[in-house]
Amino acid sequence: MNYRMPAEWEPHSAIWLAWPYDEIAFPKRVKKAEEAVIKMIAAIHTSELVELLVLDEAMKAKAEKLLTASLVDLKKISFRTADYLGGWMRDSGGLWVKNGRGDLKLVDFSFNAWGNKFPDLQKDALLPTKISSWLNLPIDNPEIIIEGGSIEINGQGMCLATEQCLLNENRNLGKTKKDIEKYLADYLGIKKTIWLYRGLVNDHTDGHVDELAKFVGTNKILCAYEDDPKDANYAILKNNYETLQASVNLEGQPFEVVKLPMPHVYFKDAAVGLKEDAKAPASYINFYIGNSVILAPVYNDQNDAKALKIIQSCFPERKVVGIDCSDIIYGGGAIHCMTQQQPAS
Repeated sequence: MNYRMPAEWEPHSAIWLAWPYDEIAFPKRVKKAEEAVIKMIAAIHTSELVELLVLDEAMKAKAEKLLTASLVDLKKISFRTADYLGGWMRDSGGLWVKNGRGDLKLVDFSFNAWGNKFPDLQKDALLPTKISSWLNLPIDNPEIIIEGGSIEINGQGMCLATEQCLLNENRNLGKTKKDIEKYLADYLGIKKTIWLYRGLVNDHTDGHVDELAKFVGTNKILCAYEDDPKDANYAILKNNYETLQASVNLEGQPFEVVKLPMPHVYFKDAAVGLKEDAKAPASYINFYIGNSVILAPVYNDQNDAKALKIIQSCFPERKVVGIDCSDIIYGGGAIHCMTQQQPAS
């Protein structure tokens, strides 16, 4: 029976997260990163189980204490002990697919720490195997590099991706669009991929699409957009928007494409691979759609409220909760990057 990757808004049984501790990803900001994760868990745990990675019993005890202080029901938290560093679950935790009977399976596309940029993070490539073992699930291991943040799907056969990432010589040297589309079809049930050209400046993921555009319905897309022609992302995002506007779905119908404004975040001091005052790869697109709660990044920016209002308008039956990601972004990602949904079986 064929498997497909469900859309993010379809029912979940759990959200996967990892307790942050990496001083390189969060320089002088680990405590702030912890606080952000606690707020995420407090907001989401009432509507879906939280599968939380920790290094050891000491980290588990610390997490339990801090979560309890934030009135989190620990019965809704499943602690999983694993050896990990970054714990960016969207990219290193595997992708979930299910068939018509509701049977789940993990797809472990290879993870090479975003083009071999961070050798110490290679250990996180073992996480999907751990998860499949914990849950006694089958797992596929296609020999191609496709991170979770590099694709965006609508659950009905459509996919968004960027050429900059998936065709990058540091990922899939020699692979063509048709090659990659074959893998997406065989393992995720994708029938058509819309290729955007590139992603945000200073994005060490080489253009992950989960900073650029997101399905909020089978035929509706939120698209990051910059109004200031002087901004370094202006031309990139304008091109992406125009590409999506000119695209059609499997039935040949155009998409409803809605602009989502951009925050303007600059690093106050050095971040991963970037110097002080560098433009941060921050975007409001990087939100997580939970069963009844949406976790959305905010950055103490003048566009925060406007972005949250637009996201809320797309999901009137769910509560949008803004999570300050001003410190999380030093690791190069935000909420969507840190999370992975486990579909309900």
